[in-house]
Amino acid sequence: MAVRDQNLDAVAPVLATFTIKQTTGVDDLKDANIGEPVVLTASGEVGPIGDGDQLLGRLISLTLSDKDDGDRLATVQVGGICRLAITTTYPTVDNRVVGGASGTVKQAPTVASDPAGGNVARGTVLDVNGTTDCVILLN
Repeated sequence: MAVRDQNLDAVAPVLATFTIKQTTGVDDLKDANIGEPVVLTASGEVGPIGDGDQLLGRLISLTLSDKDDGDRLATVQVGGICRLAITTTYPTVDNRVVGGASGTVKQAPTVASDPAGGNVARGTVLDVNGTTDCVILLN
């Protein structure tokens, strides 16, 4: 009997709701960002992840519609297993990730000593799908 492939996506998700960071009165997250990694901002809101940023989780949904700036809430998967798009430097299994460019994550850099407040790397990469995406445990 062959071993059955396991679908690890969205196993045991832990979800949290946040307000959305705005730039000049416009929400920084839109419907097109659903499924992408996000970052926790200094003001406790969520926004798009940037290069080298600490991963908070995966954007699951947004309330209302894109035209409702300032009134929307974001649901973010902050724990469990999810799939995220990757960019260079591509992560490898058992490593951790940080923000990449344009809604992606990448392998976290080697850190000789953790900065004040701790290392920005997060998660454990469980599987990598070539240069497309990875399955990550948000731990």
